[in-house]
Amino acid sequence: MKALAATLLLASLMLTGCAAASPVPTGSTVPSPAAETHSRLDATGIESIKTLKRARFDMSSGKLTKQSVGLEDGTSQAPDVFMKEGLMELNIEAPKGLISAKTDRLRLNGMNNRSDFRELTFFLRADSFEDFTALIRDGVDRYGIPSESAEGWIESMSNRTEDEGDFSLAAGTATGLEVSYDLRYDGSKGVQVIIVHVHPV
Repeated sequence: MKALAATLLLASLMLTGCAAASPVPTGSTVPSPAAETHSRLDATGIESIKTLKRARFDMSSGKLTKQSVGLEDGTSQAPDVFMKEGLMELNIEAPKGLISAKTDRLRLNGMNNRSDFRELTFFLRADSFEDFTALIRDGVDRYGIPSESAEGWIESMSNRTEDEGDFSLAAGTATGLEVSYDLRYDGSKGVQVIIVHVHPV
């Protein structure tokens, strides 16, 4: 009789979907969804960025630590991600908003023994003067780069778009990070470049 009762109880549990939860092995942790979205800059992480063509970093605290990207604390490594084909989608979570771009190159300055990177650099490219100026004005709107110097450079170059005109714009801090643009313009070339520098404030 007891055996029959036990059998009926087991069948009831199976029908109602009750089951014991599998225990988490001792010492293991369950990664949070947010942690899984951030990129790493060890060898495996860099290859993943190149394959997926996207990278995301957390600088919401105002800095990017080396440990947060899978490197040793205090390492002097300076990771460099170069896309031979196509562009990567880059997103940097800032204290106030997001720094985002499509770029073919990402560099980090880690030549020190600090726990964080001193600088993150990426490149913007344009095929015409009009596209180049659109990128500059986008930086003014999104990052707080001073518009006076930006518009002054655009005006000075608008009547001589075949010339060279390198210029460094002052940093904007609207995101809680310093974002500055180094303009590398040469009208004799088909592609123009803006070097974007991101620094902790």
